[in-house]
Amino acid sequence: MTKTAIFPGRYVQGSGELKRIRNHVEHLGSSFFILISKSGYKRFGDSIKESFGGSVKIDFVEFNGECSKNEINRLRDEFKAKGSDVIIGVGGGKILDTAKAVAYYEKVPVVIVPTIASTDAPCSALSVIYTDDGIFDEYLFLPKNPDMVLIDLDAIANAPSRLLVAGMGDALATKFEARAAAKAGAKNMAGAYPTDAAMALANLCYETLINEGLKAKLAVDKKVVTKSVEKVVEANTLLSGIGFESGGLAAAHAIHNGLTAIEETHELYHGEKVAFGVLVQLVLENAPIDEIEEVLYFCNEVGLPTTLKELNIKEVSKEKLMDVAKLSCAEGETIFNMPFEVTPEDVYAAILAADALGENFKL
Repeated sequence: MTKTAIFPGRYVQGSGELKRIRNHVEHLGSSFFILISKSGYKRFGDSIKESFGGSVKIDFVEFNGECSKNEINRLRDEFKAKGSDVIIGVGGGKILDTAKAVAYYEKVPVVIVPTIASTDAPCSALSVIYTDDGIFDEYLFLPKNPDMVLIDLDAIANAPSRLLVAGMGDALATKFEARAAAKAGAKNMAGAYPTDAAMALANLCYETLINEGLKAKLAVDKKVVTKSVEKVVEANTLLSGIGFESGGLAAAHAIHNGLTAIEETHELYHGEKVAFGVLVQLVLENAPIDEIEEVLYFCNEVGLPTTLKELNIKEVSKEKLMDVAKLSCAEGETIFNMPFEVTPEDVYAAILAADALGENFKL
């Protein structure tokens, strides 16, 4: 049996790291293509320029907002025109996934700089591709992880705490999906079986969220970095990133992908929808009530959705939810890593039951 765990080339986390970015990346190349949003440039552009100084060629290129095939192709053309040899993605999950995809096609190093801790995308050898309208399209599996992941904790602490909480929702799934995939004997995202190290990191990820999540959320509400913030950022980014990729995905993320078919959910972050997907997966598994209640308590404590209303689905129609269920069970979806057969009808029932549990817990 072949076991595989995959990791980014280097993980750097600390306060003020954007002001030192040149020191971290200059060994990778001499001309840097920096993918960033307009708001990101306003927040971080000066710090990055100051770090690089005038002796290193850098080009800032604005991200159009969606990790789609059209956007990736546009940026590939821009990259070639600039003559750069390293890509740096600065921002949220979709910018980072786009930077990884462009670097893959152009065969150059990529540096990932999350300015929010809202997903476990930064460390992974994976890009989630959407249509131009924001509907899930496909996973792009990459041959290697990013050359570097660099996190400035000051940037994380100055972002809205809802983003950190969304990252907790994404990370919440890590333990449960890795556990289900292991029970099923399913292979991980690297195409092999999980190592004990990956499973241990997935479990540590969950324990960190339960013990530190609320403290970290309250600290970021006040725009400060504490030990809890450090631990949760590491859980959201590194532990969950390695845990999901080297442990495996299952139903929770497939449910997220299904939910993208409902327009009302587009205003929610990836991790917020994944958190509800965790509840649906636990219902599918008929998990013990104390485990479900621990997840419900945590989600309510930090502000993650546990009901369809909190997903902006005010009118629950069978037709809409069956669309979600069918998309969750589309060919190649990770829901087939569950240790039992799952049908769209099962998913439909589990969504309604998870919603009822969420509503009941608030009483």
